Order: sequence, then structure tokens, then C-alpha cells
Amino acid sequence: MKVSSPPVVDPAIARACASADRSVPFGLYLHVPFCATRCGYCDFNTYTAGELGSASSPETWHNAVAAELEAASTLLRPARPVSSIFVGGGTPSLLGASGLGRLLDRVRDNFEIADDAEITTESNPESTSPEFFDGLRAAGFTRISLGMQSAAAHVLAVLDRTHTPGRAVAAAREARAAGFAHVNLDLIYGTPGESDADLHASIDAVLAADVDHVSAYALIVEDGTALARRIRRGEMPAPDDDVLADRYRILDRRLTDAGFSWYEVSNWARSAAGECRHNLAYWRSHDWWGIGPGAHSHVNGVRWWNVKHPARYADALGGRRLPSAESEILADADRHVETVMLTTRCRDGLPQTALDDAEDRRAADLCGEGLLIRRDDDYVLTDAGRLLADGVIRRILWD
Repeated sequence: MKVSSPPVVDPAIARACASADRSVPFGLYLHVPFCATRCGYCDFNTYTAGELGSASSPETWHNAVAAELEAASTLLRPARPVSSIFVGGGTPSLLGASGLGRLLDRVRDNFEIADDAEITTESNPESTSPEFFDGLRAAGFTRISLGMQSAAAHVLAVLDRTHTPGRAVAAAREARAAGFAHVNLDLIYGTPGESDADLHASIDAVLAADVDHVSAYALIVEDGTALARRIRRGEMPAPDDDVLADRYRILDRRLTDAGFSWYEVSNWARSAAGECRHNLAYWRSHDWWGIGPGAHSHVNGVRWWNVKHPARYADALGGRRLPSAESEILADADRHVETVMLTTRCRDGLPQTALDDAEDRRAADLCGEGLLIRRDDDYVLTDAGRLLADGVIRRILWD
């Protein structure tokens, strides 16, 4: 499925691409929408084989992705090097090392990848092996992110995760043995039925895996998910805010004691080299193109998102149309709000120069309350402030 001429595209997207600042770092996100089963807490744009039926297939998806990559390359000329690539999902590891390597080849067909680019794929521990990680290294991947969530079997059961408790740690060790210097484990805390002891056991397992990055997220019960329906029926309690705060303190203390440092509210790394550069690009409002069904993009102050269903996505590209569902042009006020929201969550902090006089006064008040500290010309969340980050951001912006 080749795009032999420029695709039909939203004029706002075309203008943004044509006038983009080539000095701004640029990344690619590639969305793999396939999962073997659906986790009860997940509301991502994913599909099992039974849900898709004959409407789409991995091969149809791959061809459409290749076409969108070519369209993106055409619209963004003159090209600039890709500084980060992140393959997410869904379950990218279902493609196998050969499928993921083939995907990376399609990127190379259309873009120059920087010599020092960070190239990450998410993986489900159950669909990995030593051979899988060896294949990814050979293909050019530099970073692995594994969905662990918990080391407690009963917590995994509530989340409908299918891997065994020890498999994530074994997979992380296999990735390290294959030569990956950068390996992340994802945790979810606050699941109904999880105890402090369960969380400590999960952290023990993470530390034993010798990874250099940990992402830990409070469980959010999303409307429309199986977990939300179970809680609504009274089968289990909703996550408790006080418990979530206590669990975050446990995580942060244990990880800090083990040599990790937080660099975003939900992310810790052993060193600056281990920080996820692709996610930092989001938080710093750099440019990125989201390839795949439902993927979001941001270039030069314009944001857009693709149609969600893989069949509609492929049909659009087959008709030489960019598969965007909608777009929005970010006004100066929108960009300002995003700057405050995103930079406040990061260890580098919120630049004072980004604030107007009223916002600066409110930030100073929050320093007096022990929720922010002033570090040079930046406002940085304190330990207490991280627990209330969303509220801190609201008070800076709107009091």
C-alpha cells in the first residue's frame, strides 16, 4: 500500500507540517492494536482476534502503517532525524521479533533515524523469550518496557493479567542478558485486594530484576471497562485515595533507597541515561507523529488523532487519505495550560518565566504550604506536592 503522491489531508495538519521547526526534536509512536485477551482495567484502543474477526489482520495493519509512514515522511519534508521511536499497544510482542523488526524497517524506509535514537517496544512478559530479545537487539531496538503490574497472583487476577507472577522478572533478566542496557517494568498500585505486603513483594521483585527504570501508576477505574462494571455491581471496592497515597509513599521510599530518582511523578530511573526520552518529549511538548489506529500526533502546535478501528484506518490509507479523525489548533492559551500541566509533573520543574504575575504569586503561596519549592528559576514539586500534583496544577492555573 504505497502513497505515490501526497495524501488527502486536513489543511491544518498540512500547514503545521510545512512550517514545522526542524530544530525541534521529533519522535514516532507506532500503535499495535492487537491483544490476545482484554484486561479488565484497560480502556486503550485494542482488539482481540475475536473482536476484529475478518475486518482486519496484522498484515493489513502493517501495510497501512507503512502507508502512513510514507505519508508522514512526504508531509514533513525536508526530513529531520527521528530521535525516539516507541512501539506501544496493545501487545506489540505478539508480532514477534521478526514482526517488530519488519516494522522498524518500514520506519527506516521513510525516515532517517538518529544514530543515538532511543527505540523502545512494550512487551507482555508471556509473549517474550531469550530468542525474542536477541531478535530485537539485532533489529536495532535499544529499550524494553515490560508490563509487570504486580508480583501477587491475586492482584494479577483482579486486573485480568494472564502472565504468572514471576514471568516479568524473568523476562527483564532475559532482556538484560540479551544486551539491553535500558529495561523498564510497569507497576500498578491500589488494585482492590492489594495489601502493603503485596506491594512490598512487587517492589522486591522489581529490584531483583536489575532494571534501570520503573513506571508506577495508581489504578484508575475507567468508565466502560469490565473492572468499572464489577465495582459498580459491588463485587469489589473502588480504589481508596488515602490508600493510593500511602502506596505511592512506599514506592517512592523503596525506589529512592535503592538508587532510583523520580524524574516525573510516576517514573523513576537509576540515571539520566535511563530516563525515557520518548515520554520526556511528550512532557516537553516536542513534535511527534502517532502512527496506527487511534494514535495521537502533535506537530507545530497542531494536534490530531487517527480513526480508531483498524479496518477504517486501513481503508483511509488505501484511499490515499490521512486517517485523522479530528484535529485541533492549539491557541497560545492552550499551549500555556499544557506547559504548566506537563512541566509541573517533572523533576526539572515549572519555569517561573512561563507564568503570569497572578500564577507566580499562587506558585509562591504553594511554596509556603510546602507543596512546591523554588529551585533557581523553577518551581518543583515537593514530596508532599507529588501526592497532590493535579491539585497543585489547578491552583497555579485557576486557584
